[in-house]
Amino acid sequence: MDTQSWWAKGVDIGQPSSARVYDVHLGGSHNFQVDRDLAEKAAQMMPTLPAVLRANRSFLRRAVQHLAERGVRQFLDLGSGIPTVGNVHEIAQRVDPDNRIVYVDRDLVAVAHSQAILRDNDRAVAVRADFRDVDEVLATDEVRSMLDFDEPIAVLFFAVLHFVPDSDDPAGIVARYTEQLCSGSYVAISHAGSDGVDESRKRASELYSERIGGFFLRSRDEVAPMFAGLELIEPGLVDLLDWHPDPGEPWQGEPDTTGPGGVGRKP
Repeated sequence: MDTQSWWAKGVDIGQPSSARVYDVHLGGSHNFQVDRDLAEKAAQMMPTLPAVLRANRSFLRRAVQHLAERGVRQFLDLGSGIPTVGNVHEIAQRVDPDNRIVYVDRDLVAVAHSQAILRDNDRAVAVRADFRDVDEVLATDEVRSMLDFDEPIAVLFFAVLHFVPDSDDPAGIVARYTEQLCSGSYVAISHAGSDGVDESRKRASELYSERIGGFFLRSRDEVAPMFAGLELIEPGLVDLLDWHPDPGEPWQGEPDTTGPGGVGRKP
């Protein structure tokens, strides 16, 4: 994807984006050479990086399926990225075809491609917005028309809060979304972790910060406040590999640690 097609119009192909670099690591094709160059350099610094990102994708699948099987019928996926195999709507609607999903991302390619694949799905929609602007997101027609805030909603922050600096108060952003949810709603978070990381991961994180504009590893103790006011469901805030794992997944055993993740329920 190195030419300006209809869904790439307006994209700066000289600047890598977190969504497209993630797409490279997952084996996707919706990225530019600048994204592939950064992904390759980061993987050279940290050979387990692709496995870590696959582990995050697996956590997404397990968490969404877990919540859908618990009866959650609405999902708000913030910083959703570029669609790949096992999207939230595919997982949730496999449990119940009536499940409703709103994807939110600020990347033009991510949103345009999402809108294309959702064109025939009247219970899923993608909107372009910065999830850090809570009021803007919640005021969009797509969110208000698709989601009923008087019924439980699962708000998903998969691998996005580590792009938010402390100065933007990531825990406060989560809290502002949580405030709008009714009892019985859920918040799911996965985050790049700083506990037990080696120099290779630190160097890769620094590279991301330099090229994408900020990447912030955080410890489990630093991520825990993002679940303030929520009841963590079992097994709590744990390494992604340990959250309701499926035995025999191919990435298991590759990374020693992936980062903290968990799902909290609003009382």
